[in-house]
Amino acid sequence: MTVDIADEAIARETAANAGSAVAEVPGGIAIVETEPARARPRRSARVAQATQPTFILSALLIAAVIVAAFVPSLFTSLDPYATDLANKLAAPTWQHPLGTDNLGRDQYTRVVYGTANTLIASLLAVVLGLSISAVLGILAGYLGGWVDEVVGRFVDIFLAVPGLLVSLMIVTTLGYGTINIAVAVGIGSIAAFTRILRAEVLRVRESDFVTAARLSGQRWWNILPRHVFPHSIGPLIALLALQFGEALLAISALSFLGFGVQPPEPEWGLLVSEGRTYLSTAWWLAILPGLVIVLVVLAANRISKFIEKVT
Repeated sequence: MTVDIADEAIARETAANAGSAVAEVPGGIAIVETEPARARPRRSARVAQATQPTFILSALLIAAVIVAAFVPSLFTSLDPYATDLANKLAAPTWQHPLGTDNLGRDQYTRVVYGTANTLIASLLAVVLGLSISAVLGILAGYLGGWVDEVVGRFVDIFLAVPGLLVSLMIVTTLGYGTINIAVAVGIGSIAAFTRILRAEVLRVRESDFVTAARLSGQRWWNILPRHVFPHSIGPLIALLALQFGEALLAISALSFLGFGVQPPEPEWGLLVSEGRTYLSTAWWLAILPGLVIVLVVLAANRISKFIEKVT
């Protein structure tokens, strides 16, 4: 797009402020818009957010956790089950960064190998919660009526009870194990996903392209996956990162209470539980694994805020 301006000085100043260029045209000069005006602020905002030190550190930490879950040998060469009773309850050193436990096992190695149990359970919980919520939220928001009322009352019940308590009741029924606590935490997170998705569907269903799809004769079961759901998942992306942190915290809490994997299998919450017995003599056994949990949860929250700001 070009705009004729007689005064070259004004044109160049206007172009500089707008991020555009100036070009000579017959009868004067013109401002040439080099890219859409709306794209520049959003792109610059994304770059500004992505280059912040807190986001970079958070992304690196989450990436390291993911790699450690699948390839723990990259971070340590020790055996998480190898005992050394002559070196039990040793304080943190260069050889043992997180010290050793009551059996002389390297605590850092056990934290690294315990990443898989914690991470996989957290991801399963998020996927399960999102899958069930997607069905409930879309149907409630699009169909309305009695369907919306039933789903709304269901969500209200879950919101009235703390999610961890719901998970605790479910895992008590299902029994111990990584899969069971993942299912319990996933069911406990249904309310948050359903409420957000329902609100987005209510907004999207009034859009022109959805109305056009209805007028063209398409059935609702075709409109929902093709038109409504793809345009409703924006806020869910940020919620996914936030919910991952909450699921990780809940998984660790249930494992701390003894509902997760059983010893000698390593898991972050279980390591904190085992270390609490020695708080007075070897505080690092509980504090340092707990600090790892806190840092990963904070990193997930920081990434969630980044996604929320750039989408």
